[in-house]
Amino acid sequence: MNPTTRHSLVALGALGTLAAGSSAWAATAQLKLEIPRLNVAEYHRPYVAVWLEKAGESGPAVAQLAVWYDLKKPNNGGTKWLRDMRQWWRQGGRNLTVPADGISGATRAPGEQVISLDNHPSLANLPAGNYEIVVESSREAGGREVQRLPLTWPIKSAQKAAAQGEHELGALEFTAKP
Repeated sequence: MNPTTRHSLVALGALGTLAAGSSAWAATAQLKLEIPRLNVAEYHRPYVAVWLEKAGESGPAVAQLAVWYDLKKPNNGGTKWLRDMRQWWRQGGRNLTVPADGISGATRAPGEQVISLDNHPSLANLPAGNYEIVVESSREAGGREVQRLPLTWPIKSAQKAAAQGEHELGALEFTAKP
């Protein structure tokens, strides 16, 4: 995949319902997240990671959905700062080979970002259960923040969840329809 394609990725793929024995996705889902404009002397776009964890468990990520970082640094130098997203790094980020097709993307400018969650290959074999969509943001010369949104899989009825970030993330909203 060329860098232009990688840059234009809206990352994630999708949450959908797989009928028993069927390979067709039957749900649409999206995650909206706001990257706030901060009034600071030295602003750097944040690195952002999105993944799924089993609800109520402190364990490794069950699916990696997106990681936005500086793809343009020479010699893949942007990966050096991925470990600053500490929770993501511990929950499986360190084992992810980046750039990863369909997951890696460039950092985003302040404003609302929409991640389509349709047909994501990481979710194709996800067992039924309760999960959390975890979003972590970390910024050079700035802070870091983690927010969580509930998800019930497979999607059999409409779902909506929201969270409000405090500094590094703004409003987050997950919506899904069967």
